[in-house]
Amino acid sequence: MNKTTAAFASTNTAHRMPVRLAVVGLAIGLAAAPALAQGVYRMVGPDGRVTYSDQPPPANVNARPVGSATTNIAASANAQLPFELRQVSSRFPVTLYTSTDCVPCNSGRNLLNTRGIPYVEKTINTAQDSEALKRLSGAASLPFLTIGSQQIKGYSDTEWTQFMNAAGYPKQSVLPSSYRRPAAMPLVAVKAAEPASAAPAAPGNAPRQTPADAPVPVAPPSDNPAGIRF
Repeated sequence: MNKTTAAFASTNTAHRMPVRLAVVGLAIGLAAAPALAQGVYRMVGPDGRVTYSDQPPPANVNARPVGSATTNIAASANAQLPFELRQVSSRFPVTLYTSTDCVPCNSGRNLLNTRGIPYVEKTINTAQDSEALKRLSGAASLPFLTIGSQQIKGYSDTEWTQFMNAAGYPKQSVLPSSYRRPAAMPLVAVKAAEPASAAPAAPGNAPRQTPADAPVPVAPPSDNPAGIRF
């Protein structure tokens, strides 16, 4: 090997090393993701005030994990997947956070759909959604993607692809034709307000009876002229 060839080989190896190290770093980060799993909790105080925290609440506090309603839906959708893809999706589930009129969100969604990545989509359209997102990601920028517990802020075709490769997702779609993605759901599910029950009328404000509503006197029977009731 001459000096020129040796120099080229050395340079080529040096250029490849950062790429290899980056991929190894992604794989290590994803492998450690389950240990770093952390959610957002919606807590309701005694005064009815709702707050969000990324720290587990005390046992005596009324709280529930944000987005927990989508767990069963995602599990049902994953049951349709081929075995290997179902294994990867169980270890490193993908969640996409989007909003309306968000062009980068559309680009990210298209990438996931084209590659056949099973994912859950959560929408950020209310103040409660935004507050929960800030607790979860530390920012309010969208799109926001999680692969396992690895967080990716903003859309980058290259970065998203690297993380999906490191997690072990297929590079081409293997989704069955019968697969149906779960419908997008709000990050914070808000219960519809129950209709207020009619308050009982005050004694002095009882509605007056109209002549048509007034009780009609009943004549006592002939064998009980006094009208005595038993």
